[in-house]
Amino acid sequence: MADNASVSKRDRSSVFHSWSAQGSLDPLPLAGGEGTRVWDHDGKEYLDFSSMLVNVNIGHQHPAVVEAIQKQAAQLATVAPAHASEIRAEAAEAILRHTPEKFEKVFFTNGGADANENAIRMARQVTGRDKVISRYRSYHGNTGAAIVATGDWRRVPNEYATGHVHVFGPYLYRSEFWAETQEQECERALHHLRRVVEVEGPQSVAAILLESIPGTAGILVPPPGYLAGVRKIADEFGIVLILDEVMAGFARAGEWFAFQGQDVVPDLITFAKGVNSGYVPLGGVIVSSEIAHAFDERVFPGGLTYSGHPLAAASAVASIEAFEREGIVENAKRIGQDVLGPGLAKLAEKHDVIGEVRGTGVFWALELVEDRATKKPLAASGIGALKKKLIADGLLPFTADNRLHVVPPAVVTDEEATRGLELIDSALGSL
Repeated sequence: MADNASVSKRDRSSVFHSWSAQGSLDPLPLAGGEGTRVWDHDGKEYLDFSSMLVNVNIGHQHPAVVEAIQKQAAQLATVAPAHASEIRAEAAEAILRHTPEKFEKVFFTNGGADANENAIRMARQVTGRDKVISRYRSYHGNTGAAIVATGDWRRVPNEYATGHVHVFGPYLYRSEFWAETQEQECERALHHLRRVVEVEGPQSVAAILLESIPGTAGILVPPPGYLAGVRKIADEFGIVLILDEVMAGFARAGEWFAFQGQDVVPDLITFAKGVNSGYVPLGGVIVSSEIAHAFDERVFPGGLTYSGHPLAAASAVASIEAFEREGIVENAKRIGQDVLGPGLAKLAEKHDVIGEVRGTGVFWALELVEDRATKKPLAASGIGALKKKLIADGLLPFTADNRLHVVPPAVVTDEEATRGLELIDSALGSL
C-alpha cells in the first residue's frame, strides 16, 4: 500500500514539475478527495482552500460529474473535432445559456492558455491588426502568445512572440498613478490605457486582453467603471475586447462570469478551470455573433486534435447542470458576502500583518506586509512559514508572492468557511 514517502519519491524521480527548480521539490502527495476536503496517503485530511489551482469550483469528486465522464467513456471516448458531436454541442449550448445574447458559438480548447491563444488569433484575423494590449499584473497562460501577454515574471524568460504591449491596471493599494481614491485610480488607469493606445497607433491594435478580475496577480477587483471605460476605448478605436474569465468565471467571483457584475460585455470570452473544475482538461473561447460570422466564408486558421473532447464536454454539461440545480453560483456569492468577506475583515483588524483584504464570492486575497505604514511586502520566509503552518494544521493554502489567497470551492459551506478562517487566524498569529 502506498504511503506519502514512497509516492513523493516516485514522483520526484520521474516527473518534471512546472515553474519549479526540480532539485528542491517536496510535493505533498494527495490520494483522494470529496467536496472541499482532500487527504494524503498517510490518512491526513486537509480543508482545500486552494481549489488546487483555483479551478475545483464544484468540489472534489462531484458524483454527477464523475458519472457523466464514466457514461461518456463507455459510449464514445474520443471523436475528431471535424465530426459533429452531440455532447460537444450540448456543452456549447450549456455554456451559452449563461452569456449575453451577442454570443453565438464556442471554440473549445484544452485549457485557458490555448483559449487565450486562439482568442488573440481571432482578434488579429478579424481586425487585420497585430498588437495586443494586456496588463503587467496578469497571467494568461504558458503558450506562445499567452505567456507574452502575461505581465508577471514568467513572461520575461519566454518573450518570443511579437506584437505585445503592456499597461498598468488599477490597483489602489499600490497605485502606479499616485491616486488616493478608487475614483482617481480608475480615471487615471483609463487615461494611461488610452494614451498607450494612441501612441502605439490605434490602427495597429487588434485586441485589449484583460482578466475580468486578475487572479494570480492578486485578485484585483477593478473599481466601478473601469471595465466599462475599457469597453468605451475599445469601441472608439475598433479594438476587440477579450475578457479572460479562466480563473474568475463559473461561480468563482459569485457570478457565472465575473464581468456580469461590472456593466460590460466583451467581444470574446475565454474560459477553462471552473467550467468543469478540471476533471478533464477543457477550455475555450466564447465567440460573439459578429466575430463568428466573420469566418463563414473564410477559414479560421486554428484547431486542436482534442477540441471539444467528448469526455471533457460531458463533464462540462454535468457540471453546469449541477451548478444550476444546486445553486452553486448563488452559494459562492452568499458565502463571500456573509462569511468570507466579514471574516477576513475581522482578521485584518486583529493582525497587523494584513495590509489589505480584497475579493468577492470565493475569490479573496490577503496582502501581507511587514509594516502597514510602508506596505513593505512580507518576506518569502514569512510566507513559507505561514504555508507550512497551515498545511500542518490541515488547511491546503494558495500563496503567491506576499499574498494568501482564500479560494475554497464554490460549494463550501458556512461551517467549512468558518473553520478555514479559524485556521488562517491561528497561522497568522504564529507569525
